[in-house]
Amino acid sequence: MSRLVSTRGAQLALAFVLLIGLGGAGSARGIGDLDPKAIKITLPNDIKWTKTAASERAVLYGDPAKPGYYVILVKWLPHNNSRPHFHPNDRYIQVLSGTWWVQTGGKYDPAGFKPIPAGSFVVHTAHEVHYDGAKDEPALIMISGMGPDTSQQAEQK
Repeated sequence: MSRLVSTRGAQLALAFVLLIGLGGAGSARGIGDLDPKAIKITLPNDIKWTKTAASERAVLYGDPAKPGYYVILVKWLPHNNSRPHFHPNDRYIQVLSGTWWVQTGGKYDPAGFKPIPAGSFVVHTAHEVHYDGAKDEPALIMISGMGPDTSQQAEQK
């Protein structure tokens, strides 16, 4: 991926973070006056979440299953994490709240997780093995990148 696309992706991700923060007040006052051709706003109550036993996910922009730019939110639920895997494309992650726990390498070692605090920015480099999740509290992260967003299991037994 070119540096220009990476920079644009980081800028769009930052814009979404700011939008979520500004929308946190829950007020839509005045939004009706904006030109929908110029700006698209999704307020927190309008974000559609899907839930699994381990996490909750929401697509903010694009379609991660298709080629092109996407932005998703992932809330890791306490005491849940992934197994070693990798992605075919770089992924750009902002930790929005909680502590996100990460580790690299193919040998699954949850005792080796490293804490990544809220406000941190992380790049998952394409084809590099990692795993991640939450410990005692939820961890909300925003992931952006170029789709399709797939993962390949890579655990060494």
